[in-house]
Amino acid sequence: MSWNPRGPILTAVVGSYPQPNWLIDRDALRGRLPPRTRAPELWRIQGSELSKAQDDATILAIQEQEIAGIDIISDGEIRRESYSGTLINALDGIDRQRHGTVMGRAGRKTQVPIVSGPLRRTSPIHIQDMKFLKSRTERIIKITIPGPFTLTQQSVNEYYPDAPSLAMAYAEVLNEEIRDLFSAGADIVQLDEPWLESRIESARNFAIPAINRAVQDIAGTTGIHLCFGYAAMVKKNRKRNYSFLESLAESKVNQISIEAAQPNLDLSILDSLQGKTILVGMLDLSKEEIESPNLIADRIRSALNFLSPERLIVSPDCGLKYLTRRVAVGKLSSLAQAAAMVNAEL
Repeated sequence: MSWNPRGPILTAVVGSYPQPNWLIDRDALRGRLPPRTRAPELWRIQGSELSKAQDDATILAIQEQEIAGIDIISDGEIRRESYSGTLINALDGIDRQRHGTVMGRAGRKTQVPIVSGPLRRTSPIHIQDMKFLKSRTERIIKITIPGPFTLTQQSVNEYYPDAPSLAMAYAEVLNEEIRDLFSAGADIVQLDEPWLESRIESARNFAIPAINRAVQDIAGTTGIHLCFGYAAMVKKNRKRNYSFLESLAESKVNQISIEAAQPNLDLSILDSLQGKTILVGMLDLSKEEIESPNLIADRIRSALNFLSPERLIVSPDCGLKYLTRRVAVGKLSSLAQAAAMVNAEL
């Protein structure tokens, strides 16, 4: 990594970036819940040409993040149908013939994998994505993987004695994957854990031990993303305040990524997270309106009432998957301009 940020306040994406409509059927993608099982029918390109097309779209996502001026970029999760489905469905122990159902965060039943045997990786899952990203940019690079608690909520358990045991099994697999991702050149590995906020009692019972097992003895920078769900998917009864966020003070991760713009979050809650670097959401993804740099700069200044510049990273509220590319790059450009404005004031 040879990128030199232009001030102490860094900019970042959370994870996903819009996939081009020539690559994936975006209407079909928006018309259903994020797939937890594989959904190859979503891809517009099939067979041997799909991988090359995904490479091309990933290069486009990298370039647009760079053009926008973002310091910490990702591969956009371009090769994934959803943020979690690729990893979970690559594991041994997942039933290849049957699917289960759970009630999704949007209040609808969703098809999920069944765990019918011991969970194991047969090989690294996202390492080629990481290597591809590293070969195409000099920016700080982050890759996301689903967290152990969220994976537990997105699968039906027919093998382990209870949910905490299943979460620890996922955590052990994730620990192996995280080690390989850092070996491949990742600067940051982020666990996506949106379900912490929708299954509070279960999360309080066993989420933190599972998260800490996932990052146990990891030397690189690790993070967690916690939100209220994709704005495009979770619209009714959407939460506006965190119930589990303060519990992440007990986690061993270095960074915590939160949704703050859409819910107009009271950032005094960050006082409970001393010692953590916080990615504060500055872009409301429920609207296609591109916020002005001045508006975002005011949000950044408000965050500085609770965080030092060195502990603050500014980002969108969540992944950009369901936005258009025009809106995504516009919002990110405004974010970078706002960060530059505030950095110049420090």
